Amino acid sequence: MARIKIKGMSCGHCRKAVARALESVDGVSEVAVDLAAGEAVFRAGPEVSEAAVLEAVRRAGYEAAYA
Repeated sequence: MARIKIKGMSCGHCRKAVARALESVDGVSEVAVDLAAGEAVFRAGPEVSEAAVLEAVRRAGYEAAYA
């Protein structure tokens, strides 16, 4: 499982937006976003680049970095 830290989430809508953004990346599955911890964990196939994951979260309006 991969883990990223996310900045800018403040509500349930934010959590859902980040989850949708991650789920939109081909090869990402089993997404769980923890609003209180400010992080997301997910399963990423070998074809998934870190850059693609971070870009998807950025396009949703949040900052992210691998933990």
